[in-house]
Amino acid sequence: MPGGGTFESRALMQPIGIGLDLVDLARARQMLERHGDRVLRKFLTAAEQKYVVGSPDPAASLAARIAAKEAAYKSLQVLPDARGVGWHDLEVIRSDEGRPSLGLHGQAAVLHARHGPFEVQLSLTHTAATAGAVALLLGTFR
Repeated sequence: MPGGGTFESRALMQPIGIGLDLVDLARARQMLERHGDRVLRKFLTAAEQKYVVGSPDPAASLAARIAAKEAAYKSLQVLPDARGVGWHDLEVIRSDEGRPSLGLHGQAAVLHARHGPFEVQLSLTHTAATAGAVALLLGTFR
């Protein structure tokens, strides 16, 4: 997975971009009810789909991942050629401890190769009404 690194390599990285996004849980529930698997396939990788479907509240998990991808996309906008990054180019991955991280695929991996090293740190949260995410882009920006 591009974007990872040891604590020592992260210590040299600086914040270069930030993104924030909120998603209404009622809207995520409505999308799931109306479009089911189609909405999951549009926004999520296969691994993310499996996680969301198996979670206690699929709408909250879907909303958090959409917010995370939007926030990450916004954080990447400091890079000159980031506009081509799509939904499946960014993947929310959970560690065994439940900590989220971001996998980079497709165009996002190309950006990492071109402008890296960098990584996107994620923080996800949700209430009964809203899911939110903050993404912090750390890198050396070349």
